[in-house]
Amino acid sequence: MSFSAVTTLAVDQGDRPSISVVHPDIITAHILTRLDGQTLAAASCASSELHSFSAKEKLWRDASIATWPSITDPRVNDLISTFPGGHRFFFSDSFPLLDHSPSQFNFSPSSPTAELISAVDIFYKDQLIFSKVQESETESGWFLCSPFRVDLLDRKETVPTPIQHVGEDQKSLKHLEDNLSLSWIVIDPTRKRAANLSSRTAVTVQRHWLTGEIQLRFATILAGEKKGEYVQCGMVVTCKRSGSEGRELHVREVSMQMEGMEGNHLNGRESLVILQRAIEGGKRRKEVKGKAKYEEYLEMKRERRERKERREKALDMICIAAGVTIFMAFWSFVLFR
Repeated sequence: MSFSAVTTLAVDQGDRPSISVVHPDIITAHILTRLDGQTLAAASCASSELHSFSAKEKLWRDASIATWPSITDPRVNDLISTFPGGHRFFFSDSFPLLDHSPSQFNFSPSSPTAELISAVDIFYKDQLIFSKVQESETESGWFLCSPFRVDLLDRKETVPTPIQHVGEDQKSLKHLEDNLSLSWIVIDPTRKRAANLSSRTAVTVQRHWLTGEIQLRFATILAGEKKGEYVQCGMVVTCKRSGSEGRELHVREVSMQMEGMEGNHLNGRESLVILQRAIEGGKRRKEVKGKAKYEEYLEMKRERRERKERREKALDMICIAAGVTIFMAFWSFVLFR
């Protein structure tokens, strides 16, 4: 029996069949185990019986690992098991896209966490090409005062990929934009919460004019530390051409930074407050237009810069006028004394 047939039975009422006519072992062992996490979540809402069947921790652990292979890391897997609701709660936290606007500003974390854990997966045409977990301590003076940045690769480290035959035209860049996706889950082990901060697909893809490296930027726009402020949580995947003919792509950089509307890089203390606020207070949505929100953010930055330039120009004119006035008054005093 197919999953669609089971859900049809689940919602039928009256004298018509219900989900109870299907043996529980068939549902749990042969149907629910074949579902991905998103479909499993939908099935759990179809009826009370399916909700009960789909509550098994193993189902959600397998679905989560299939979605994010990086969480097979023993530390992360054990940590998720301590979440209230286990892997099911983790999936509901991490699969939807994060939306944290200034309208949700009222939430404030009670105290900073001692560390943040990044679980990162990169896919090309749904095939895993990179997976890594990295822990970042958040209590040292160096972290709190330095620009916030998480680097997953060393300076000379590269990761080969199956991506080949990359041309120089825009069509090749569009191909990468459509087929390369990033998941960057940040886990707060203290509060046992998580959020996926990636836009999944790239918001920009650019080729460096000199080196030829291709930079894919993924971004989520978050509420800033002050009301009405926005910040960009930006993730960059940089690929360079390699191989005997330079037709293969290797991943050279996978990094995250926080950028303010002035173009400044936020330090660790500022970033930690914003990230904790977003992880705990941000809404999870089925769909967030990441590229459109990124373009709106860039437009707000442009308007802000233009307003600042106009203010500075007006201030310069006032200073010039004041200087001329003082100069003329001085010479008038000298001439007519």
